[in-house]
Amino acid sequence: MGESPVAALTDLEVSSAADLTALPAPDSGTGAGLRSPVEALDLPVEALERVWAAVEASTSVNTKAAYRSDWARFQGWASGAGYAVLPADPMVVAAYLTAAAAEQTAVGEWRYSPATLTRWVSSINQFHTAAGLAAPGRSEVVRRALSGIRRLRATPPNRRAPLLLEDIRRLLVAMAPFRAWPGGVIARRDAALLLVGFATAARRSELVGLTVGDVAVHRVDGLHLRWRTSKTDQEARGTVKAVPYGRDSGTCPPCAYTRWRLLLDAADLVDPVGQRRSVMTELRRQAGDGGVDGHVCRVDLPDPAVPGRALFPLVHKTGRIGAAGMSGQAVNVVLARRATDAGYTPEQVAKLGGHSLRAGFVTEAFRQGADAHAIMRQTGHRNPAILESVTACGPDRSQPAPSADRRHADLRVRLRIRIGVLFRRHLRGEPHQRCHHLAQRLPR
Repeated sequence: MGESPVAALTDLEVSSAADLTALPAPDSGTGAGLRSPVEALDLPVEALERVWAAVEASTSVNTKAAYRSDWARFQGWASGAGYAVLPADPMVVAAYLTAAAAEQTAVGEWRYSPATLTRWVSSINQFHTAAGLAAPGRSEVVRRALSGIRRLRATPPNRRAPLLLEDIRRLLVAMAPFRAWPGGVIARRDAALLLVGFATAARRSELVGLTVGDVAVHRVDGLHLRWRTSKTDQEARGTVKAVPYGRDSGTCPPCAYTRWRLLLDAADLVDPVGQRRSVMTELRRQAGDGGVDGHVCRVDLPDPAVPGRALFPLVHKTGRIGAAGMSGQAVNVVLARRATDAGYTPEQVAKLGGHSLRAGFVTEAFRQGADAHAIMRQTGHRNPAILESVTACGPDRSQPAPSADRRHADLRVRLRIRIGVLFRRHLRGEPHQRCHHLAQRLPR
């Protein structure tokens, strides 16, 4: 039998530590000693401060926080062992990674995933390149160490289960009645969050970053949502997504937004002392407003009272609407709580997360006959092949097996993606002999 992953990683750590003995000691005068960035580069403090300022401006707040945390951890480990931090020897970085990869928790689980270790290398590289130094993570020894760790720790990806439209309906039904106080206020926010998140296929960080001023009502398109920046738009070119009106008033995103916006305005137009009475009055008014066939999305909304306020703020259990926006983790908590209330099992709930809304949109769109490139315009994906990894059944495994038409629809989804990938390869001049064969297999 082959060597176990635990033993293999331990051996890898030991061999890396042994290789470190060949490095010069920090005080040997060879230039490998532990020195500060100023001493190592002979740069004034002002010049280094300008470098760090430029680095900070090039990345998002969350990425900067991760860089600082990862760098501080590496600094503590290397300094404690007596190795230079900046510049760091590639062998030191490799030893750092293999030592962390071999760590286990009290219950025998790996403490750090290969993805975490890869991010650590990226952070170390960032600090080196910002200082004009060679990135140690690009050396062959570090690359091979990471590759070996991934091979020894190979596990299937933990993908979030998609929330399909029928799942969204089930969650919304479990939220009723919306007129109750104070749960109705939270339910209105959660309904808008679910429907807008599903219709825009937005990431959870993008959802919680929206402000009231980022949403415009359009008489034909429904809603126009503007993102000033996103994960794939760090230079703030801006993105606008349309959210169409829905046929069913219960799952119409503009209707859910209208009701929630009116509650936000009711809270913002009065002082904090009078917020409870104002919001409660609006909540009761909405309970008696049937709209037109249940729709309330065709009304002319006034300008928002506070355009810069978070569209999805925190709501206290007493019904008080706060000023601070939700966090990405709070979106996961909302989905888990609503799925539990709707009768999903703990195993099904554990597979849900903020990405479930995005994956659900992709799956549902394919099943409705949309093509890959139309979906990519809404999701922001750049490669059609990525869409194939998120098309799957929903978290409710108790549903009956799909019919033959449903199975054929799912087959058409997969074949459309593959044909799209092959067509892109054809445009790049790559072999495409399978295109005609796949087209013939497409069910009519």
